[in-house]
Amino acid sequence: MLTAATLPDFGLNLDADFHSKVILSVIVLVGVWLARVLILRMVWRSTTNHKVRYRWKRALSYAAPACLFLFVALVWINAFRHVSTYLGLLSAGIAIALKDLLENMAGWLFIVIRKPFAVGDRVQIGDDRGDIIDIRLFQFTILEIGNRIDAEQSTGRIIHIPNGRVFTMPQANYDQGFRYIWNEVRVRLTFDSNWQRAREILLEVLNRYGGDVVLDAEQGLNEASKMYYVHYQHLTPIVYIALMEDGITLTGRYLCEPRRIRSTESAIWEDLLTAFATHNDIRWAYPTRRLVGYGD
Repeated sequence: MLTAATLPDFGLNLDADFHSKVILSVIVLVGVWLARVLILRMVWRSTTNHKVRYRWKRALSYAAPACLFLFVALVWINAFRHVSTYLGLLSAGIAIALKDLLENMAGWLFIVIRKPFAVGDRVQIGDDRGDIIDIRLFQFTILEIGNRIDAEQSTGRIIHIPNGRVFTMPQANYDQGFRYIWNEVRVRLTFDSNWQRAREILLEVLNRYGGDVVLDAEQGLNEASKMYYVHYQHLTPIVYIALMEDGITLTGRYLCEPRRIRSTESAIWEDLLTAFATHNDIRWAYPTRRLVGYGD
């Protein structure tokens, strides 16, 4: 049967100062916790800005554990001066057992230092797309878009992604550098339609909704070119024409903010339907079947 006399103390004088160190550690823990609570209350009283509150809360969530670890280490460092070998072996075992957690911590450092994305950015990590709403030590959180919904709009689901995935998965950022993306509207007409007039109408509508962003897009492109090799010959809306088996396809291409794709596309289609309805020589193409009979 093990007793206090038979337990290894690794050079520690448990009877002399063990209890005092435990008490001091508890005092440090309570002190750090109280300091965090008081600071957050002061921030909450001084501002109603959700972004400022979030930044303070995130900063304290990192600073408080770091201060706690530092102060407790100072309390116990002398007690463990004779067990460095033991601690080395223990830390090696912990590193192997907690490989995933350490990888996530390394991923957090990469996110904080390299900044592939920040809170508020719209990103795609592997097959998951959404808006970054939180970044923590072991995982970051996105508010999902798409997937169950056929548009760049929120599904309402929250997805927690381990930080380590930034090392193994490609990341697409909708907002970093150049904050506009290209969107396309496809119009399919019959072969006997007045496609020239339809092209003019489509280009006019695209300029109505996509032309206003060109100046801002040019400025954003200049900023993005300082960091990346980004180059576009045309930023204004453009219409491409292609012949398909069942008709003529007009593809309108325009710049749009990621969060306004659905509303802008809906407005474009509304204007197109209204404009085409006034032209009898513009007819929509759709799957049809033609039967031809031959007489005797």
